Amino acid sequence: MSIEVGSKLQGKVTGITNFGAFVELSEGSTGLVHISEVADNYVKDINDHLKVGDQVEVKVINVEKDGKIGLSIKKAKEQQPQQSREGYQNREGRPAYQGREGYRPNPNRSRNDRNRNHDRDRGGKENFEQKMARFLKDSEDRLSSLKRHTESKRGGRGAKRG
Repeated sequence: MSIEVGSKLQGKVTGITNFGAFVELSEGSTGLVHISEVADNYVKDINDHLKVGDQVEVKVINVEKDGKIGLSIKKAKEQQPQQSREGYQNREGRPAYQGREGYRPNPNRSRNDRNRNHDRDRGGKENFEQKMARFLKDSEDRLSSLKRHTESKRGGRGAKRG
C-alpha cells in the first residue's frame, strides 16, 4: 500500500524532538507529526502525550516531492459528527435552538455597561457611591469619545489652521 494523502496508517514513535515526533510507518518510511498535530488542545511538552515506542494511528496530511511525509494524530482520530440542533423542538413546539440571528448589540453601549446593568437588574441595589462612580465613568467615556471625534475633524493633535 503506497502512502497517499488522507490515508490512515499505524506507526511507531521512533524519536521525539521539541517540535514534533518521528513516526516509522509500516512501509519502513518515516514521517513527522508536528507538535500542533498531536492533540486537539495546546501541547506545551510533547513528552506529556507521546513516548518513544508508542504505537499510534496517524493520518497522512502531505507528502512532499523530496520524500518528507507530514502526519497528524489528531486528524486520525474519528471525529464524532455533531448533531444539528435545528431539527429539535422544545415543549412549545418551537425550534429548540434559534441562534443569534437578528441580534445586534446597541453600538452606543459598551460591554461593561451591559454587564453593569445586568448586575443591577438581578435585584442588586446600587448605593449612592456606586451610582456616582457609574455616572463619572460614563461621562468620562463620552467626553473622551467626543474629544477624539472632534480632533479627527480638525486634523488631530492640535493642528493649527492657516
